[in-house]
Amino acid sequence: MSKVDAVSTKRVTSDWGRAFPGFSQWRPLRLVRRVGPVVQGITLDVSTAGDSYFPTAHVHALTREFPVVTMTMSHRLQGSSGVQESIRFAQHDEVCQDAFRRISVQSPLSLGDPPSIEEIVGEYHRFARAQAEDGLPPAVIEVEDSILIPAVVGRLDLTERGFSLAEELSAIWPTSRLPLSWAGRDGWLQGLRRVAGDAKTLQLIVDGQIGKHKLAKVKSCPL
Repeated sequence: MSKVDAVSTKRVTSDWGRAFPGFSQWRPLRLVRRVGPVVQGITLDVSTAGDSYFPTAHVHALTREFPVVTMTMSHRLQGSSGVQESIRFAQHDEVCQDAFRRISVQSPLSLGDPPSIEEIVGEYHRFARAQAEDGLPPAVIEVEDSILIPAVVGRLDLTERGFSLAEELSAIWPTSRLPLSWAGRDGWLQGLRRVAGDAKTLQLIVDGQIGKHKLAKVKSCPL
């Protein structure tokens, strides 16, 4: 099967854009919207063979300087057996309507009405706990994001909830699976406190990331 061409890519992106009008068609095969300091996305992640794509819902926090918009907490479309499911570009017209419906149902965060900050932070917490319970790599970045997102918008109640989770999980994370740059539990928590306590600098980072990734004109809503 030949790889997808630019014409097909544009058409598929447009179809998904019409199905999810709350999102902007940001780049080929990528839809995004800004929800406060969070980018919520639907990425049509092309397969290795290049002949199909995986509809994938995800988020990205703008509260840290990063060179790309990541696919944090990504959730790929799943079939009835729970296995990740791709869509062949050649079959897109036949199955896209069903894919639109199913990814809407399956996404942990709403792809219709924008999710609230409580919902976003709650999903970060659920993800981080699941990683620990399943013996997967520690969700260090996700825990940090769950603290910095509410910090920049002044939701200190949610920030403190995130710190409680950070203290709980960092006490059980296996040292061998933590990043090489890990400064130790106390150093990490103290550093995170300092960053979260400076909302003005966090907002400057968010503003800079919006400019860097050309997100100023995408659809957005406040938290």
